[in-house]
Amino acid sequence: MLEPTNNAELPVIPGKRYFTIGEVSELCAVKPHVLRYWEQEFPQLNSIKRRGNRRYYQRQDVLTIRSIRALLYEQGFTIGGARQQMERAKRVPATEEVESFVQLVDQMIVELENLLLDLDKA
Repeated sequence: MLEPTNNAELPVIPGKRYFTIGEVSELCAVKPHVLRYWEQEFPQLNSIKRRGNRRYYQRQDVLTIRSIRALLYEQGFTIGGARQQMERAKRVPATEEVESFVQLVDQMIVELENLLLDLDKA
């Protein structure tokens, strides 16, 4: 998933494994109650709940929240529209992934053709 363009204005995400809701709130410039609401609206967000129902987010969650924030606050999507964009982004592989997959398939075809030639010779 691509990071939104506004992330240059947001703080750098520290190299931690888990973040509290307060830390994520600061990292994404979004209030904690908004994060809790977004968890209900976006299935991609799934914080881990521990002791006393305290929420902990992972780095991927922080990146997802930043993407949602950009869709809603910068690009002007509604919650429903942002949800559709997130689903669409999940279904469509990145261009680099497609290109590397095509290269892998091409390489496999060449190797199989070479194997077929070797079998024909034998």
